[in-house]
Amino acid sequence: MIGELLLTAGMIILLFVGYQLFWTGVETGQAQDSLKDQLFAQWADDPRLPQGTPTTDPTAAAAAAPLTLGDGVAIIRVPRWGSDYAWVVVEGVRIEDLRRGPGHYPDTALPGAVGNFAVAGHRTTYGAPFYNVEELRTGDEIVVETATSWLTYAVAEITYPVPVDSSWAVSPNPHDLATPPTQAMMTMTTCHPRFSSSFRFLVFSELVETLPKGDGVVPAALAQVA
Repeated sequence: MIGELLLTAGMIILLFVGYQLFWTGVETGQAQDSLKDQLFAQWADDPRLPQGTPTTDPTAAAAAAPLTLGDGVAIIRVPRWGSDYAWVVVEGVRIEDLRRGPGHYPDTALPGAVGNFAVAGHRTTYGAPFYNVEELRTGDEIVVETATSWLTYAVAEITYPVPVDSSWAVSPNPHDLATPPTQAMMTMTTCHPRFSSSFRFLVFSELVETLPKGDGVVPAALAQVA
């Protein structure tokens, strides 16, 4: 009897682990497909039918349309992680937001704006958008696509392990909390190590290029991995 109970308990645990590692990824993938369709429709800039809207202000469109928790904000691409890596960043870092993809901390800067565009993402479960974060190196480029612009950030600093209570990392100027920011930056936060939430892994990047979107316009960072 005890053996049967242990066997049953083991099967339940295996099923739960399988759900966490596999099925949650399927659910997140479906949510991402839906979010991409919604973003392209909102932007009127579906890449299958290019209709770019050039602008010198990458935050203008987002400022004109207030963001709602769970909505798509931008698309993040990391060339080091392959040409097919493209995740919609959603507004919010609640549990339900991060189940849809990497999440933008609502009180941080918008993509391309002066300040800190901070994004959290899972390393395991729910598609694990930041699974390979430890592969990043200083100088690597991260491309963020908005309704109007291609924004290229360069990794400036990688810090881990960091205590879980690391809210300073998503402040407007994380390296000098007493001084207002003067440049646009991006911070990626995730758990460390994999399969644990004991610490945080932080990647700080600085905006190095802004390109208005338009027919045939592709940032160099993406052209190299196309």
